Amino acid sequence: MIKATTDVSNLPLYEALASEVRLRILRMLAERPMNIKEIAQQLELSSAIVTMHIRKLEAGGLISTQMVRKEGGTHKMCTLAAERIQIDMPLSEEPQRKVYESSIPIGHYTAFDIHPTCGLVTKEKVIGQFDDPRYFLEPERMYAHMLWFGKGYVEYRIPNYLLPGQRPEEIEIAMELGSEAPGANDNWPSDISFYLNGVPLGEWTSPGDFGSSSRGTYTPEWWRTGLNQYGHLKVIRVREEGTFIDGQRVTGTKLSNLPLDRNYWTLRIAVEEGAEHVGGLTLYGEGFGNYNQDVLFRVYYR
Repeated sequence: MIKATTDVSNLPLYEALASEVRLRILRMLAERPMNIKEIAQQLELSSAIVTMHIRKLEAGGLISTQMVRKEGGTHKMCTLAAERIQIDMPLSEEPQRKVYESSIPIGHYTAFDIHPTCGLVTKEKVIGQFDDPRYFLEPERMYAHMLWFGKGYVEYRIPNYLLPGQRPEEIEIAMELGSEAPGANDNWPSDISFYLNGVPLGEWTSPGDFGSSSRGTYTPEWWRTGLNQYGHLKVIRVREEGTFIDGQRVTGTKLSNLPLDRNYWTLRIAVEEGAEHVGGLTLYGEGFGNYNQDVLFRVYYR
């Protein structure tokens, strides 16, 4: 998701949107990645004009491009870089909150207890072998950008950067998640639970393990279709009013219920053995799925 404001630094984004042709290109790329020649043919425009439009869309952060070898030639492939845009209008009466942000790579978990089916991959290759939990201890796991398991949990430690006198007002956690079916299955529900410092935050039921028919926007070419390709971006917010997932209140767990007076915080993502839907978990990081990000952890404070 692109977050924008009325600051002049966001002018490239607004300029990129201010064109009927560029809006048509965005709708075309929503269906599938395309190269410049394909886009030009569908729009009945020259490649030079389409290249100009692509540069503006890329400058606005709306698309990403990559040179790809295909059919004996090199093509500039274009893909969507975001699914949503959030524009925050200025609110002069509300002082702006400060934030500490940490981006935690997928392979930087500090504890786990997982069961097959399972595995880890970097952007270039599989780590070890499929369905062997021992490889979750492989030192190369630090470079993993996607992991999956049938049931169990992974835990991450997040440094607590709050100083004396800084009061947390909201914790926000964002990650791309899906179920884990053998192969892929769009209809494979899984109850995924979230804990912070041992306190349950809530649960989200993933509808499936997506990858049977379409590819993830950022998933590498070598990772074949028919395996987990992308998930859903989930945003968890813990406030004094309770815990929310994608804006919907899921539990009464409040910020004041969390033991936050420690040097680091522990985030656990789990599929419990006793859950109604034990459908596994896939966690997508940078270079996989539809969102080019790792696990984002933000602490807003005053």
